Amino acid sequence: MRKLLEGKTAIVTGASKGIGLAIAQLFAEEGANVVMTARGKETLDKAVETIVSEGGVARGIIADSSDPAVPAKVFAEAIEAFGQVDIMVNNAGSGDMVAIEEASDEHFADIMELNLVGPFRFCREAVKHFMPRNEGRIINISSVNGTLPICGVAYTSTKGGLNIMTKNIAIRLSGTNIRCNAIAPGITDTDAARAWAAGEQEGGDTMLEFSDKYVNTSVASTEPIDQAYAALYLASEMGKAVTGQVITVDNGAFL
Repeated sequence: MRKLLEGKTAIVTGASKGIGLAIAQLFAEEGANVVMTARGKETLDKAVETIVSEGGVARGIIADSSDPAVPAKVFAEAIEAFGQVDIMVNNAGSGDMVAIEEASDEHFADIMELNLVGPFRFCREAVKHFMPRNEGRIINISSVNGTLPICGVAYTSTKGGLNIMTKNIAIRLSGTNIRCNAIAPGITDTDAARAWAAGEQEGGDTMLEFSDKYVNTSVASTEPIDQAYAALYLASEMGKAVTGQVITVDNGAFL
Protein backbone atom coordinates (compact mmCIF):
# COMPACT_ATOMS: atom_id res chain seq x y z
CA MET A 1 0.00 0.00 0.00
CA ARG A 2 1.33 3.41 -0.97
CA LYS A 3 2.36 5.59 1.94
CA LEU A 4 0.59 8.93 2.37
CA LEU A 5 3.72 11.07 1.93
CA GLU A 6 5.72 8.82 -0.39
CA GLY A 7 8.42 10.82 -2.17
CA LYS A 8 7.63 14.10 -0.40
CA THR A 9 10.15 16.22 1.50
CA ALA A 10 9.16 17.98 4.70
CA ILE A 11 10.96 20.56 6.81
CA VAL A 12 10.01 20.41 10.49
CA THR A 13 11.44 23.07 12.81
CA GLY A 14 11.92 22.39 16.50
CA ALA A 15 11.95 18.69 15.69
CA SER A 16 14.28 17.21 18.29
CA LYS A 17 11.55 16.45 20.85
CA GLY A 18 7.88 16.78 21.72
CA ILE A 19 5.35 17.58 19.01
CA GLY A 20 7.99 18.36 16.39
CA LEU A 21 9.66 14.98 16.84
CA ALA A 22 6.33 13.15 16.72
CA ILE A 23 5.49 14.90 13.43
CA ALA A 24 8.90 14.11 11.95
CA GLN A 25 8.65 10.44 12.96
CA LEU A 26 5.14 10.02 11.57
CA PHE A 27 5.99 11.79 8.33
CA ALA A 28 9.05 9.55 7.90
CA GLU A 29 6.90 6.46 8.55
CA GLU A 30 4.58 7.68 5.80
CA GLY A 31 7.43 7.91 3.31
CA ALA A 32 8.63 11.51 3.57
CA ASN A 33 12.21 12.70 3.57
CA VAL A 34 12.35 14.71 6.78
CA VAL A 35 14.61 17.71 7.32
CA MET A 36 14.66 18.44 11.04
CA THR A 37 15.92 21.59 12.72
CA ALA A 38 16.69 22.36 16.36
CA ARG A 39 19.14 24.43 18.38
CA GLY A 40 20.63 21.56 20.38
CA LYS A 41 22.96 19.22 18.50
CA GLU A 42 22.88 16.28 20.89
CA THR A 43 19.10 15.93 21.05
CA LEU A 44 18.73 16.56 17.32
CA ASP A 45 21.33 13.94 16.42
CA LYS A 46 19.55 11.43 18.65
CA ALA A 47 16.19 12.21 17.05
CA VAL A 48 17.58 11.80 13.54
CA GLU A 49 19.27 8.53 14.49
CA THR A 50 15.98 7.20 15.88
CA ILE A 51 14.18 7.82 12.60
CA VAL A 52 17.00 6.42 10.46
CA SER A 53 17.27 3.30 12.64
CA GLU A 54 13.58 2.65 11.95
CA GLY A 55 14.09 2.82 8.19
CA GLY A 56 13.17 6.47 7.64
CA VAL A 57 15.05 9.18 5.79
CA ALA A 58 16.01 12.13 7.98
CA ARG A 59 18.53 14.94 7.97
CA GLY A 60 19.30 17.24 10.91
CA ILE A 61 20.28 20.91 10.66
CA ILE A 62 21.35 22.89 13.71
CA ALA A 63 19.39 26.11 13.39
CA ASP A 64 17.82 28.86 15.48
CA SER A 65 14.49 29.79 13.92
CA SER A 66 14.79 33.35 15.20
CA ASP A 67 17.88 33.89 13.01
CA PRO A 68 16.88 35.79 9.82
CA ALA A 69 19.38 33.82 7.73
CA VAL A 70 18.12 30.39 8.78
CA PRO A 71 15.09 29.79 6.48
CA ALA A 72 17.05 30.30 3.27
CA LYS A 73 19.87 28.13 4.62
CA VAL A 74 17.54 25.30 5.62
CA PHE A 75 15.67 25.37 2.31
CA ALA A 76 18.93 25.40 0.36
CA GLU A 77 20.23 22.34 2.24
CA ALA A 78 16.91 20.51 1.88
CA ILE A 79 16.75 21.21 -1.86
CA GLU A 80 20.37 20.17 -2.33
CA ALA A 81 19.69 16.88 -0.55
CA PHE A 82 16.25 16.01 -1.90
CA GLY A 83 15.56 18.22 -4.95
CA GLN A 84 12.61 20.17 -3.59
CA VAL A 85 10.50 20.83 -0.50
CA ASP A 86 6.81 19.89 -0.40
CA ILE A 87 5.78 20.47 3.22
CA MET A 88 6.78 23.18 5.70
CA VAL A 89 5.98 22.63 9.39
CA ASN A 90 6.66 25.58 11.69
CA ASN A 91 6.88 24.00 15.13
CA ALA A 92 9.83 25.74 16.82
CA GLY A 93 8.76 28.05 19.61
CA SER A 94 8.93 28.89 23.28
CA GLY A 95 6.26 29.30 25.95
CA ASP A 96 6.09 31.68 28.88
CA MET A 97 3.85 32.71 31.76
CA VAL A 98 5.05 36.30 32.12
CA ALA A 99 2.14 38.63 32.88
CA ILE A 100 1.85 42.05 31.23
CA GLU A 101 3.12 44.02 34.24
CA GLU A 102 6.31 41.94 34.39
CA ALA A 103 7.07 41.67 30.66
CA SER A 104 10.14 43.59 29.52
CA ASP A 105 10.65 44.92 26.02
CA GLU A 106 13.52 42.47 25.54
CA HIS A 107 11.51 39.45 26.63
CA PHE A 108 8.55 40.37 24.44
CA ALA A 109 10.81 40.91 21.43
CA ASP A 110 12.65 37.60 21.96
CA ILE A 111 9.43 35.56 22.11
CA MET A 112 7.99 37.45 19.13
CA GLU A 113 11.11 36.79 17.06
CA LEU A 114 11.11 33.04 17.70
CA ASN A 115 7.38 32.29 17.75
CA LEU A 116 6.03 34.64 15.07
CA VAL A 117 8.75 36.32 13.03
CA GLY A 118 10.59 33.01 12.53
CA PRO A 119 7.50 31.25 11.12
CA PHE A 120 6.81 34.32 8.95
CA ARG A 121 10.25 33.99 7.37
CA PHE A 122 9.89 30.24 6.86
CA CYS A 123 6.43 30.74 5.35
CA ARG A 124 7.78 33.37 2.99
CA GLU A 125 10.60 31.06 1.90
CA ALA A 126 8.15 28.20 1.43
CA VAL A 127 5.72 30.25 -0.66
CA LYS A 128 8.52 31.43 -2.94
CA HIS A 129 9.59 27.82 -3.43
CA PHE A 130 6.05 26.46 -3.86
CA MET A 131 4.61 29.06 -6.23
CA PRO A 132 6.49 28.09 -9.42
CA ARG A 133 5.20 24.51 -9.00
CA ASN A 134 1.76 25.56 -7.74
CA GLU A 135 2.02 22.88 -5.06
CA GLY A 136 2.88 22.78 -1.37
CA ARG A 137 1.68 22.57 2.23
CA ILE A 138 2.39 24.90 5.13
CA ILE A 139 1.44 23.82 8.66
CA ASN A 140 1.94 26.22 11.54
CA ILE A 141 1.88 24.82 15.06
CA SER A 142 -0.06 27.38 17.05
CA SER A 143 -1.83 26.84 20.40
CA VAL A 144 -5.22 27.06 22.04
CA ASN A 145 -3.67 30.23 23.49
CA GLY A 146 -4.22 31.83 20.11
CA THR A 147 -7.91 32.13 20.93
CA LEU A 148 -7.98 31.64 24.73
CA PRO A 149 -4.89 33.57 25.90
CA ILE A 150 -4.30 32.15 29.38
CA CYS A 151 -0.49 32.01 29.37
CA GLY A 152 2.06 34.84 29.15
CA VAL A 153 1.31 38.03 27.27
CA ALA A 154 4.14 37.54 24.78
CA TYR A 155 3.45 33.86 24.05
CA THR A 156 -0.28 34.31 23.62
CA SER A 157 0.21 37.34 21.38
CA THR A 158 2.46 35.34 19.06
CA LYS A 159 -0.04 32.50 18.78
CA GLY A 160 -2.92 34.86 18.02
CA GLY A 161 -0.72 36.47 15.40
CA LEU A 162 0.24 33.10 13.95
CA ASN A 163 -3.42 32.18 13.51
CA ILE A 164 -4.14 35.38 11.60
CA MET A 165 -0.98 35.05 9.52
CA THR A 166 -2.03 31.51 8.58
CA LYS A 167 -5.38 32.79 7.32
CA ASN A 168 -3.77 35.72 5.49
CA ILE A 169 -1.39 33.41 3.63
CA ALA A 170 -4.26 31.09 2.74
CA ILE A 171 -6.24 34.02 1.34
CA ARG A 172 -3.25 35.11 -0.74
CA LEU A 173 -2.93 31.57 -2.10
CA SER A 174 -6.62 30.92 -2.68
CA GLY A 175 -7.22 29.28 -6.03
CA THR A 176 -3.83 27.58 -5.98
CA ASN A 177 -2.74 24.11 -4.88
CA ILE A 178 -0.76 25.58 -1.99
CA ARG A 179 -2.45 25.11 1.38
CA CYS A 180 -1.70 26.93 4.63
CA ASN A 181 -3.24 25.76 7.90
CA ALA A 182 -2.47 25.71 11.60
CA ILE A 183 -2.86 23.24 14.43
CA ALA A 184 -3.74 24.52 17.90
CA PRO A 185 -2.63 21.96 20.49
CA GLY A 186 -4.12 21.97 23.94
CA ILE A 187 -2.18 20.65 26.91
CA THR A 188 0.09 18.01 25.38
CA ASP A 189 2.41 15.66 27.23
CA THR A 190 5.72 17.36 26.45
CA ASP A 191 8.61 18.78 28.49
CA ALA A 192 7.22 22.28 27.96
CA ALA A 193 3.75 21.33 29.21
CA ARG A 194 5.16 19.63 32.27
CA ALA A 195 7.19 22.76 33.05
CA TRP A 196 4.05 24.86 32.62
CA ALA A 197 2.04 22.66 35.00
CA ALA A 198 4.81 22.79 37.58
CA GLY A 199 5.04 26.59 37.39
CA GLU A 200 8.57 26.30 36.02
CA GLN A 201 8.13 28.19 32.73
CA GLU A 202 9.45 31.73 32.58
CA GLY A 203 7.09 33.84 34.66
CA GLY A 204 6.45 30.91 37.00
CA ASP A 205 2.88 30.55 38.17
CA THR A 206 1.92 34.22 37.72
CA MET A 207 -0.84 33.46 35.24
CA LEU A 208 -1.91 30.07 36.61
CA GLU A 209 -4.10 31.74 39.21
CA PHE A 210 -6.13 33.28 36.40
CA SER A 211 -5.87 30.56 33.75
CA ASP A 212 -6.95 27.46 35.68
CA LYS A 213 -10.61 28.46 35.66
CA TYR A 214 -10.67 28.36 31.84
CA VAL A 215 -9.35 24.81 31.44
CA ASN A 216 -11.26 21.57 31.95
CA THR A 217 -8.60 19.61 33.81
CA SER A 218 -10.86 16.57 34.17
CA VAL A 219 -10.00 15.39 30.66
CA ALA A 220 -6.72 13.77 29.73
CA SER A 221 -4.02 15.80 28.05
CA THR A 222 -3.19 14.95 24.46
CA GLU A 223 -0.09 13.09 23.32
CA PRO A 224 2.39 14.43 20.74
CA ILE A 225 1.18 11.78 18.29
CA ASP A 226 -2.33 13.28 18.43
CA GLN A 227 -0.93 16.53 17.05
CA ALA A 228 1.15 14.59 14.51
CA TYR A 229 -1.96 12.85 13.17
CA ALA A 230 -3.56 16.26 12.54
CA ALA A 231 -0.39 17.38 10.75
CA LEU A 232 -0.44 14.26 8.58
CA TYR A 233 -4.04 14.96 7.60
CA LEU A 234 -3.13 18.49 6.52
CA ALA A 235 0.10 17.45 4.78
CA SER A 236 -1.40 14.61 2.78
CA GLU A 237 -4.09 14.40 0.11
CA MET A 238 -6.62 13.83 2.90
CA GLY A 239 -6.51 17.58 3.56
CA LYS A 240 -6.37 18.75 -0.05
CA ALA A 241 -9.57 20.83 0.29
CA VAL A 242 -8.62 22.43 3.63
CA THR A 243 -6.87 25.80 3.85
CA GLY A 244 -6.88 28.80 6.15
CA GLN A 245 -8.04 26.71 9.10
CA VAL A 246 -6.84 26.47 12.69
CA ILE A 247 -7.57 22.94 13.89
CA THR A 248 -7.80 22.54 17.65
CA VAL A 249 -6.56 19.25 19.10
CA ASP A 250 -7.18 19.40 22.86
CA ASN A 251 -9.46 16.56 23.97
CA GLY A 252 -12.10 19.21 24.60
CA ALA A 253 -10.21 20.76 27.51
CA PHE A 254 -10.61 24.30 26.19
CA LEU A 255 -14.21 24.17 24.98
